Amino acid sequence: MLAAKLEQVVKEYRLKGETVRALRGVSIEVPEGDYVAIMGTSGSGKSTMLNLLGCLDRPTTGNIWLGNDDVTTLDDYNLSNIRASRIGFVFQSYNLIQQLTVLENIEVPLFYQRSLGSKSRRRCIELAEMVGLADRLNHRPSQLSGGQQQRVAIARSLVNNPYFILADEPTGNLDSVTTHEILMLLDRLNAEGRTIILVTHEKDVGDRAKRVIWLKDGQVLLEEFNPPHVDNET
Repeated sequence: MLAAKLEQVVKEYRLKGETVRALRGVSIEVPEGDYVAIMGTSGSGKSTMLNLLGCLDRPTTGNIWLGNDDVTTLDDYNLSNIRASRIGFVFQSYNLIQQLTVLENIEVPLFYQRSLGSKSRRRCIELAEMVGLADRLNHRPSQLSGGQQQRVAIARSLVNNPYFILADEPTGNLDSVTTHEILMLLDRLNAEGRTIILVTHEKDVGDRAKRVIWLKDGQVLLEEFNPPHVDNET
């Protein structure tokens, strides 16, 4: 089964009276369990593709599927529901709510789905334990390191068992040691069957993925398959 699919997607913007074509007929498929890095220089269309995959924007023409559902013509209400229930977002800036604890931040998607309860809380605690934050449940973001905040964001992205994790430059604000730790965590999640779509401009980050889709001027320039990644945690 496909986690996501873009078919002949075109995205145009009006800028200062002119039409800018950010994507020019892009078609990609992301099977369940895949680990894909989307790469390219500034202006290549990476951010536009991320926004479309995340149901944050709509294509000008073409179709987008999440699972078996064509989301292209959905209204804002239904797109909002899909963002909350089918996509796990991980951002460069973490996007945590400063007033909430670690546990409460992980619970945020459940709050919007009105599905908070004792069972869902146990799941959030289990996710915090999975990312190594069992002893930080009652801490707030200001009390955490950058790497710990990104671990909270990753746990939050998993809480609704999404079709895929959409990670936007997830290591962009981290030092090299913490970057390695976060990439190891993403590797482990993918090994466990999670689908990951990673947007990055860093080649060493893209090299962790199973394949890399290179964009240039709004088109797919090249698709590369990486050899299996072997890492030593010691």
